[in-house]
Amino acid sequence: MNCKYFGSCASCTLYDKNYDEQLNYKIEREKDRFKNLVETDFDIIKSNSQNFRNRAEFRIWWEKDEENSKDTLSFAMNDFDKNILKIDSCSMVSLSIASLMPKILNELQKSMLLSFRLFAIEFLSSSTNDMLVTLIYHKKLEDEWINLAKEIEKNLNIKIIGRSRKQKIILSSDFINETLNVENQEFKFAYEENGFTQPNTAVNIKMIEWVLKNTPSSSKDLCELYCGGGNFTIPLSKKFNKVLATEISKTSIKSALRNCTLNNISNIEFVRMSSEELTEALEEKRAFNRLKNIDLKSYDFDTIFMDPPRSGLDDNTRALAKKFENIIYISCNPETLHRDLEELTKTHKIVKFALFDQFAYTKHIESGVILKKSSNTAII
Repeated sequence: MNCKYFGSCASCTLYDKNYDEQLNYKIEREKDRFKNLVETDFDIIKSNSQNFRNRAEFRIWWEKDEENSKDTLSFAMNDFDKNILKIDSCSMVSLSIASLMPKILNELQKSMLLSFRLFAIEFLSSSTNDMLVTLIYHKKLEDEWINLAKEIEKNLNIKIIGRSRKQKIILSSDFINETLNVENQEFKFAYEENGFTQPNTAVNIKMIEWVLKNTPSSSKDLCELYCGGGNFTIPLSKKFNKVLATEISKTSIKSALRNCTLNNISNIEFVRMSSEELTEALEEKRAFNRLKNIDLKSYDFDTIFMDPPRSGLDDNTRALAKKFENIIYISCNPETLHRDLEELTKTHKIVKFALFDQFAYTKHIESGVILKKSSNTAII
């Protein structure tokens, strides 16, 4: 990737390396981290070397040109000293976002009402050329702002949301439509503004394919924790009899239910509850009203899928996972993954381990682990 802000913009911390060099740096680091646990070779999932991010957020730097009575807007990031760095492009973002960036600034700075106290812009794009832009302000948005923003929607063929303190103004829609081609099968998703989505679509597809490739079809059921909007849940549902999927976020559950409908999937039950709460329910330690229409005893689980936040698993969830025959663990934090695997490998053996370069040119990397029970201990 060529970027004129390498070494200045703090977003790319591995700016001094080309793509393969930065990836190899992360691979060797993780091989060393997991050498006491992983005997198998690592599967490596590469990113595109540039224009790989389908989701991005930029600060806005506003300046008043007194001489020409004109507002000047610039995108901004932090430099390595945490000072503001004005930028006019970003080589990480998708081509559709990169093309839109100068156009939307040009539209916004035509009006003081649109540009004044604009703090940040968020972009969410899809491979189907759907684009959602969130404009974040430090002021109340009035009807005149709505009328002007609708003109930008029409001129640029995008969807706009306006946000301010205690305000969320949806002009046309608060989601984009995405179609993922996974193993030559299309899956449709609606990605909501302010909901979690994988930022690197190409790597996301490869992550799903890696999981599907290494998960044999089963006549039994799948339990999923931290399901989000169903990114893995919906493709995986094809491999199991039934799926029980949980997520604490109301926004994500709403997305998951919509995505189920989009794909005509009927064997998934989504429940809004935490992993700790589900553990209590499965162990019959506590009854939950949210489960009143779900018969937990009807499930015959043999696999658990977990995609936790950076904090990883809590003690009770680790103990729950150890009761399943198969564990699929997607991690965004190698440190907490290593901690959790030290416990999970007391009952399970790691059969597959993958690194997903979701965030190229940064020190961050995602992991995927598949474990199989190494004893005949009973499962739920």
